[in-house]
Formats: sequence, structure tokens, C-alpha cells
Amino acid sequence: MDTLLANNLTLGYGDSIIIDSLNIEIPKGKVTVLIGGNGCGKSTLLRSMARLLKPKSGEVVLDSKDISKMKTKEVAKKMAILPQSPTTPEGLTVHQLVKQGRYPYQGFTKRWSEQDENAVEKALKDTNLSELRDRTVDSLSGGQRQRAWIAMTLAQDTDTILLDEPTTYLDMTHQIDILDLLFDLNQDNGRTVVMVLHDINLACRYADHIIAVKDKSVFAQGKPEEVVNCELMQHVFEMNCEVRQDPLFGTPMCIPHGKGRCLIKQAQAEAQSQSQSIV
Repeated sequence: MDTLLANNLTLGYGDSIIIDSLNIEIPKGKVTVLIGGNGCGKSTLLRSMARLLKPKSGEVVLDSKDISKMKTKEVAKKMAILPQSPTTPEGLTVHQLVKQGRYPYQGFTKRWSEQDENAVEKALKDTNLSELRDRTVDSLSGGQRQRAWIAMTLAQDTDTILLDEPTTYLDMTHQIDILDLLFDLNQDNGRTVVMVLHDINLACRYADHIIAVKDKSVFAQGKPEEVVNCELMQHVFEMNCEVRQDPLFGTPMCIPHGKGRCLIKQAQAEAQSQSQSIV
């Protein structure tokens, strides 16, 4: 299984530096989740790791090779990426989309094979989309559409999968559905999964390894129970909260401070009690 790491990685757009001299190593065969505030560089880092953004300095290393010096198809046979909110041409069917995942294996001398077809069928089966294969992607629900894109990445048959906010715009039911699918892919096939998530509680539930990004670098990384605490939430998200143990999974669960109906009712009850005591 391939090793993915970043050495002294600096990223940016124009004169703006987003990530500065960052060093990380992605645990093989584990689920890693990138967390951090909006604009901290999570998606930028993920794009660079997929060779979609050229570093200003430093390197991303895949299987002991500088990824910038590898051929595109060589990278695509080892690592697949699902960007945020991908779009498909109108009228494209689920089957046609999933077949796109086999492009690294096609060429002038290599045509569509039984191995390609088997990989597509397995991807459809693993994502429970076999019965929807002839439906157009744009006719699917949000959760089904996301499954179709994940099926395409699975058809690439890579050891490593990168996903940028795979649960964005999905309701809670479909968020859990997608994350359960990715969890099963990791557990059953040993695939390395790296994704950006905004929901800290879900990140803690599904991740083996968490990387918190702040101030252009890594603020903390490790197992969720080792790094997610009140201090991290304050420094990384500038948010006061309570961190307790999830009663179902035993993972960290963040309860943010803030206003809400319960606190308002409590304050009203206390005010009423004080008024009655004065009378």
C-alpha cells in the first residue's frame, strides 16, 4: 500500500500563502479527516495532495516519489479524488459516469476489457447503485448522486481515496449513509481514505486520525480522543464548547456554547422565580 506524505509543503494562490512549510504523513489503511475553520487551507491541501495544485515549495510524496514528477495516469492508478460539488454533463447515466473511473487504464493499445467491466460492476454493487445504472445522474437525489461519484472513484481501483467535503448539502440521513459507505470501504478493503469534513462530531466518529489545520500549518494531529478537546476548539475554531464522550461511540462530542431556547427558558424561569421571591 502506497505512502502519502507532504514535506515542507507551501501552497498558495498568487502572492497569498495558504499553507506554509507543512509536514504530514497520512496513515496507511486508515481514515484521516482534515478539520479547521473556513479558509484555513483544508481543501487547498487536499487538492495539492491530489496534484491538482502545484506547490510553491516542498513536495507531496506518493509511494516514495515526488508526485509532481509522476505521470498523470500513474498517479490516477494509485490515488483517486472526489472534488467538492462535482458536476456532470446533462444526460449522462450512472453507468457512463462510473466507467469514467477506468480512464487511467485506457490507451491506444489498451482497450475496454473484462477487467474494466468487472471493476465498474463491483463499484456499482459496493455503492448499491446497480439498479440505478441506467438512470441519468441529474435525475438522482443528492445522496444517490454522491454515491455515483464515489462509485466512479472506486472504479479507479486505487489504494487511496481523497474526498473534499463529501457530505456537503446532504441532509443528516444521507450524510450518515455516505460516511458509513466510506467507513465500510476502509474496513472491508483496507483503503486509505482522506477527507475534509466540517462536522466535528462526525469527524471524531469516523476518523482514525484527525489533522487540525490552523495558521497555515498543522495545529494538532492524532486520534480524535487525543486531540479534540476544548482547547483545540477554542484555538482552531474560536469557539467555546463542552467536549464530552459520545454515549453511543465513545468518541469526543462537542457541545458548543451559544444562545438557544433552553437557555432562554432557563433565564426566564430564574427571572420569574426572583420576581416571586421579592413579592
